Amino acid sequence: MNYLTVENISKSYGELTLFENISFSIHKDQKIAFVAKNGTGKTSILNIISGDDEADSGNITYRNDIVVSFLSQDPKFDSALTVEETIFASDNPILKVISNYDKALLNPEDADAYQNAFEQMEQHQAWDFETQYKQILSKLKLDDIHQKVGSLSGGQKKRLSLANALINKPDLLVLDEPTNHLDLEMIEWLEAFFAKENITLFMVTHDRYFLERVCNEIIELDEGQLYNYKGNYSYYLEKREARIEQTEVETGKAKQLFKKELDWMRRQPKARTTKSKSRIDDFHDIKHRASQRRNDHEVQLELNMERLGSKVVEFHKVSKSYDDKVILNDFEYLFKNGERTGIIGKNGTGKTTFLNILTQIGQPDSGKVVIGETVKFGYYTQNGITVKPDQKVIDVIREFGDYIPLKKGKQISAQQLLERFLFSRKKQYDFVEKLSGGERKRLYLCTVLIQNPNFLILDEPTNDLDIVTLNVLESFLLDFPGCVIVVSHDRYFMDKVVDHLFVFRGEGVVEDFPGNYTDFRIYEDSQPAISNASDDKKEKNSWKKTEDNKLSYNEEKELKNIESKLKSLAFDKKELEAKFNNPELAPDKINKLSKTLQTIIDDIETKEIRWMELQEKLLGN
Repeated sequence: MNYLTVENISKSYGELTLFENISFSIHKDQKIAFVAKNGTGKTSILNIISGDDEADSGNITYRNDIVVSFLSQDPKFDSALTVEETIFASDNPILKVISNYDKALLNPEDADAYQNAFEQMEQHQAWDFETQYKQILSKLKLDDIHQKVGSLSGGQKKRLSLANALINKPDLLVLDEPTNHLDLEMIEWLEAFFAKENITLFMVTHDRYFLERVCNEIIELDEGQLYNYKGNYSYYLEKREARIEQTEVETGKAKQLFKKELDWMRRQPKARTTKSKSRIDDFHDIKHRASQRRNDHEVQLELNMERLGSKVVEFHKVSKSYDDKVILNDFEYLFKNGERTGIIGKNGTGKTTFLNILTQIGQPDSGKVVIGETVKFGYYTQNGITVKPDQKVIDVIREFGDYIPLKKGKQISAQQLLERFLFSRKKQYDFVEKLSGGERKRLYLCTVLIQNPNFLILDEPTNDLDIVTLNVLESFLLDFPGCVIVVSHDRYFMDKVVDHLFVFRGEGVVEDFPGNYTDFRIYEDSQPAISNASDDKKEKNSWKKTEDNKLSYNEEKELKNIESKLKSLAFDKKELEAKFNNPELAPDKINKLSKTLQTIIDDIETKEIRWMELQEKLLGN
C-alpha cells in the first residue's frame, strides 16, 4: 500500500542546487533510512515532505486516509503550555477522551460528567492507550507533566516532540535525527519500540547501530542520484562499495572508448552520412560517461601534537555536589598517555560536570585535579560553534592565523585547511549561520583540532555529522597518540574508539569498566536482577581485580581491546580479499591491495600472539 509519492522535486538556494528531479515512494511497513553527506539536502527533503518548506518543482502526494507525524530538528511549541497540555493539544481523538476523563477526576462532585467520561474511556478502549502514553513519557524522562514547555531545555523539547509523534500512533512517522538528545537507555528502548510497533518509518539518522537494527531499506542521495538498497546498514555498505567499484570500471571503459571515438571524430569529413551522425550522437553520450568523477574527497585530519609527558591528569579524592545531588564522591584516577576512555550514564548523572572539572572550567568541592605541564586540552562541547553575525567560514579559521602549523615544520593556509575539511573555496565565503547543522559541527571540529591538542575531549561529537565524516574521525582517533575521552550516545562510534568506560551510575558512583560499550551491554544483560542495593554494587563491580584474577587491570583492558580489534581486523581482511575477485583490477591496484592485506595479516598475527600470552597468564599456565 502506497503512503507517499515524491515526484521530480528540486531545490536550490541562489546558485546552490541541492538536488534536481528526485523521485521515490514510501509504502506500508517500510522502515527507510535516508542517507547523504552533510549539506546535500537531507533536512530540506524532510521539510518539503512535512510541508515546512516548498520544492522549486515537483509534487508530494499522500494517501488520503493515513495519519502522519513529523519529528523535526527544531520543534516548535507553545511555551505557555505544560508538557501534558502539549500532548493533549494534538488532534488524536483518544487523547481528547483521556483529557476529559482526567478533568472529570478533578471534579468528583459532578457525577454525570464523570460517568460520561468513564463510558467514553470504555467505548474507545482508552485505558491501554493511557498506560502506553504515560510509559512513553516516562521512558523519555518527561515525568513532570505539569512543567511549562518554555522552561524545557532544547534536548527536552526534542524528546517531547518525539513523545508527541509516538503517542499519536501514526501510520507514517518521519524523523530527523531521532536519537539526538537521547541517552543510551532511551535509544535502546526506542529501537525495541519500533521493532514491535506497526509504524512505517522514514528517517534521517547517523546512528549506525540504529540503522542496522531498525531499518529494512536505505535510500542514498549520492552525487545528485538516488540509490535504493533493500536491506539494513551492513547490506547497504556492501552493495554501495560494489556499486562504486562497478561505476569506476565502467568509467574506465568509457574513457578508453572515448579516446578511440575522439580519434574517429577528428578524422571525419564535414559532409557526414546518416550513419555517422548516429555515431556522433553516441560519441556525446560516451564523452559524458567518460567524464564522470566522484566528488568523494574525505576529511583530512593532521595535527602537530605536542608530546605528552609522564604526568597527564590525576584526580585525587575529588568530590562535587549540587545541593543534595552528588556527582562525584572521593573520585580517584590517574590518566596515562594513550588512554581512550568512553563515558556513559543517564542524563543528569554528571558527565558534563566531570568534563568541566577535568578541563578546570568548573571546580570540585573538595580534592584536587593535577594537570601535567605538557597537557593541552582540545574540548569539543555540545554547545558547538558560537555563530557571530555576518561571520564567514574563512573568518572562523583566520582567527587562529592565516597559516596553521602541521607536522615536521610544515604549514598550511586557512583556505587549504578548510578544503581538507570539505569546504570548497566557494563555500568558505558563505555565512556560518547559513551552514547546515552537520557543516557547522564539521567546522567546529576543525577549530578544535587545529589548536593541536594532545588530550582530546569529545562531548557528543557524532550529533549531525554525516557517516563519511564519522568514519574519518574514527580512523583519526584510532591513530591519535594522545589521550581521548568520548561522551557519545553513538554505540558504533564508542565501540570502535574506546578501550574502557567510566560508567556514571548516579549518586556519586563512577565505575571503571574494562571494555567497550557492547562488552558492557553484554555483561550487564548477563547479570541477574538484584534487589538489594549493597549486593547490586558488589555485583556491578565484579569485573574488578580479585585475588583469583591473575591479570592486572591494564592487562584486562588490553585483553578486551585485543579481542575487539581482532574481530574488526578479521572483517577488514574478509572485505579486502573479496576485492581480488574483480577480474578487471589493474596491476597497480592489485599491488596496493596486496600490501594492505599483508599489513592486516601481520597485525592479526601480532595481536593473536599477545592474546595467547595474556590467556595463559589468566589461566595460570
